[in-house]
Amino acid sequence: MEYIVKGKKLVTVSKFGTIHNGAMVIKDGKIAAVGRWDAIHEQYPSLDIADFSNYVITPSLVDCHTHLLEYAPSSLFPVTPETHFHAGKWILFNALSSGITAIGEQICGHPLCDFKIDDYREAVKNFPLDISFATTSITIGFEELAHFSAVTQSKKMQHEDLISLKLVEELAKNSDYPGENLFINATPANFTPEMVPRAGEILYSIDDLMKIVQTFHNLGKKIGCHVAGEEGIDLALSAGFDVLHHAHGITEEQMEKVAEKGVHIVATPIGGTHLKPNSPEEILKLVEKGITVSISTDAYLPPYPNVPWLQFKDHSIIGPDSLMEIAHPSMKLLKENFSENVILELLTANPATLLGKEKQFGRLEPGLDANFLIGEGIPGLEMTNTQQIKSVFFKGIKVIERK
Repeated sequence: MEYIVKGKKLVTVSKFGTIHNGAMVIKDGKIAAVGRWDAIHEQYPSLDIADFSNYVITPSLVDCHTHLLEYAPSSLFPVTPETHFHAGKWILFNALSSGITAIGEQICGHPLCDFKIDDYREAVKNFPLDISFATTSITIGFEELAHFSAVTQSKKMQHEDLISLKLVEELAKNSDYPGENLFINATPANFTPEMVPRAGEILYSIDDLMKIVQTFHNLGKKIGCHVAGEEGIDLALSAGFDVLHHAHGITEEQMEKVAEKGVHIVATPIGGTHLKPNSPEEILKLVEKGITVSISTDAYLPPYPNVPWLQFKDHSIIGPDSLMEIAHPSMKLLKENFSENVILELLTANPATLLGKEKQFGRLEPGLDANFLIGEGIPGLEMTNTQQIKSVFFKGIKVIERK
């Protein structure tokens, strides 16, 4: 299948920048050519044309830190093990209809879900969405800390199990990318502060962390961590983690170290730790220092209360359909100093790079998968409502269409 897609402008997030009155040639699910409409049409006069002249074309979105398949189904629906993945596919479709064609999914172990990582892979193998899995351990900050892992599934662990290098090695072998493979701090998860009084507690010594990081690196794998607070972030940087998820409470001095070490930060402006989440001003500073930043939902998650950049009306858990709304305050602030292509990297090219798939998607350029959006503006910057996304294409096929 070969055709031309034409738009009012293409925001390519690549060396081509923004192309007004632009067009792309799509062939066999890949982008074959990008340029101005007149030049593309002259070079390919016989191809069918998908004409979106009134709309903006951008790469589709990448949400690189989610909990859509493991924790979300039972949080949203009265599922049983037999219906768990049916609900999961509905949740994935909601993400797809919100302009997201790639996710980074955390598998942490869940007391009610005794599924293996292979069960998750099998359940979604034909779904029109690119899914990378991070296998992790997790500690929830109840009065009695609760430890689980993707390897041990629904079986509760002891604290000493977290530092078992045999367990760590299994996590590393099964992980597709550096998600929150390890929780340096106990997490509040989706519970109220009263239910998780030990949220934020640091769980590892520097020696433990260095051994764990080295185990991942010895297997040729990068490693990420859930971390917040100055002490925890110092531990993560000293131990050599490649990616910091959340990094709430990061200091300017620590930002300098992150930039120097080339560490990637996954910002979650909605919440996810015991501390106040990443503000637009903080994300601006990270980008100004040359740090590679992705903005993610950590969905499904309740919004952190009483922060000025979040306008959600209640404390209900928020999903991937809110990615653009979550990112908007930061992207709007970045607009004062950065181009629209650089800003859109935070939702497209940067998370694609984190997933190790920068040669597959995240930009509009020849050779990459034809994963793109047709919308009323630039996602997250000029539009925040998913109804403004008119079409979603995955590998050249239109998978979502709004009339």
